Amino acid sequence: MQEPLLGTEGPDYDTFPERTPPSPRERTGVGALQNKKLFLATFAAVLGNFSFGYALVYTSPVIPALEHSLDPNLSLTKTQASWFGSVFTLGAAAGGLSAMVLNDLLGRKLSIMFSAVPSAAGYALMAGAHGLWMLLLGRMLTGFAGGLTAACIPVYVSEIAPPGVRGALGATPQLMAVFGSLSLYALGLLLPWRWLAVAGEVPVLIMVLLLSFMPNSPRFLLSRGRDSEALQALAWLRGADVDIRWEFGQIQDNVRRQSSRISWAEARDPHMYRPIVIALLMRFLQQLTGITPILVYLQSIFDSTAVLLPPKDDAAIVGAVRLLSVLIAALTMDLAGRKVLLFISAASMFAANLTLGLYVHFGPKPLTPNSTVGLDSAPLWGTEQPPAAPAGLLTLVPLLATMLFIMGYAMGWGPITWLLMSEILPLRARGVASGLCVLVSWLTAFALTKSFLLVVNAFGLQVPFFFFAAICLVNLAFTGCCVPETKGRSLEQIESFFRTGRRSFLR
Repeated sequence: MQEPLLGTEGPDYDTFPERTPPSPRERTGVGALQNKKLFLATFAAVLGNFSFGYALVYTSPVIPALEHSLDPNLSLTKTQASWFGSVFTLGAAAGGLSAMVLNDLLGRKLSIMFSAVPSAAGYALMAGAHGLWMLLLGRMLTGFAGGLTAACIPVYVSEIAPPGVRGALGATPQLMAVFGSLSLYALGLLLPWRWLAVAGEVPVLIMVLLLSFMPNSPRFLLSRGRDSEALQALAWLRGADVDIRWEFGQIQDNVRRQSSRISWAEARDPHMYRPIVIALLMRFLQQLTGITPILVYLQSIFDSTAVLLPPKDDAAIVGAVRLLSVLIAALTMDLAGRKVLLFISAASMFAANLTLGLYVHFGPKPLTPNSTVGLDSAPLWGTEQPPAAPAGLLTLVPLLATMLFIMGYAMGWGPITWLLMSEILPLRARGVASGLCVLVSWLTAFALTKSFLLVVNAFGLQVPFFFFAAICLVNLAFTGCCVPETKGRSLEQIESFFRTGRRSFLR
């Protein structure tokens, strides 16, 4: 009989029952909220996510521009455009793989700072590109940096944040990634594609400068036997007037229990592999919702559907909606809980993907299909219906449905997947497992992004959207049966939950 370890909350079973009397941990968390240094350290780290979000959608305005480039060395065919869009995810997978080593070798902070090297080099290559190889190499390098930061930053933020605001601060990596994407969409309306790459260097340099003055994670320092540095780091993060002895003791005890590296025999223990499997499946299902190909080819998708507004404006509007949605998630995550937002998120994405698929299949067609997404000789939507002029307000459907999809993703499966990865992974495996999660995530993203255009050209644009809608139903079921509620709990409590079950929370 399966134990209800990860079951949903109910009257007879509560995953993490609330404790009414204020504890030393809670008093410490309240004091930490008044320390602005904690928020400065978080901001410095998540600038890496800003650069990641900026680089991820760089192709959205650039592919159409290069497609019509007068330079034969830079003019993209549909095959080259698909590689230019998808090679970023290969780099991100390599970055996640390197994080499996760097996260524990250099530490979280230095790993984030190291990501600035490939990021700056990649932007420089794309800014000065005079051939396809420079574009692809630059895109891969920025992807490598993005994969590295995607694995390191959530872990760093979760390890420096007190439980009371870990949900809000844990949403900031996704928030900054969204803000980076929105900045790219906005600048794409004003700047040529080379200057977009130059602008991408700015947040990278600011991140390195600020992180130079920030402390490393106290948990990482304790795991390396640097207790005095860990105590100083925790005191800096919580503030001089906060008594950190209880929290430091809890972290120290947990680190000492797990001072050795995880072995393959231990990895087969349910309390070790169960949170890792949950985190891996969440990252896998997150990508299968279609978020990466939709963002990468957003403007091209709008070009290929009958829309009322110009595709560039549509892309910028979607970026703004995405930013607003992540802000809402950050403010409500520690109030509503993780699982509630995941349910709302998956249901919204299902409705949006289903609507987009039905609109593409039955709705009006654009007068001129986009050559990036469509075949040179065949329109994107197939041959069932002839192209027709946009039909009034009905052509707002693609924009509204995409806004709903982005809103749903940004309120749940976007930020919470990153947060839960850093919350539930056991300390001994956190560095390696977070890198493995990013590796799986971006290999999945590469497969989807590379095959997206092939599927569209072979079967029509509606087919990917129907597939993404079906995956959203799977996400609903997975959230209900497998995802634990971690709201308001310390990382040590969450780890104890997977190790011993509910009894440890009733004491």
